[in-house]
Amino acid sequence: MHILPNALLADVNRERLVRRHIQDAEPVADLAAQAGISLSTAYKWLARYRSGDRAALVDRRSGHRTQRRTLDPHQLQQAVDLRHQYCTLRRIARLLAAPLSTVGRTLKAMGLGRLKCLQPRVLVRRYQWDQPGDMIHVDI
Repeated sequence: MHILPNALLADVNRERLVRRHIQDAEPVADLAAQAGISLSTAYKWLARYRSGDRAALVDRRSGHRTQRRTLDPHQLQQAVDLRHQYCTLRRIARLLAAPLSTVGRTLKAMGLGRLKCLQPRVLVRRYQWDQPGDMIHVDI
């Protein structure tokens, strides 16, 4: 991500704010007001600096820091087999030592999310007669 070097939120200005607080003992509230940022943002930068020095003040990704978990092929086969034995998602997750959300998402994608999906659909048996009207019954 590219930030202009003189922007309020540039890395240089973050470091300047932190150093003025640490070296010159200026109050964070005054520094935040001078920089035109909120007090919570100033404290966030101060905490980042204390945890990782200057390198912690650079911009971070806004996306997720971790990837979604997936089941390996062996676990997936076990999950499908257990589901066909009518095990609940919670029990499958416990037996596989995998997160419930991962098991649920994976089995739902395979069409096995609901127990009613495990049973084959019953075909509708329709009456078929040779002549139209053969099945009419009238009570008088």
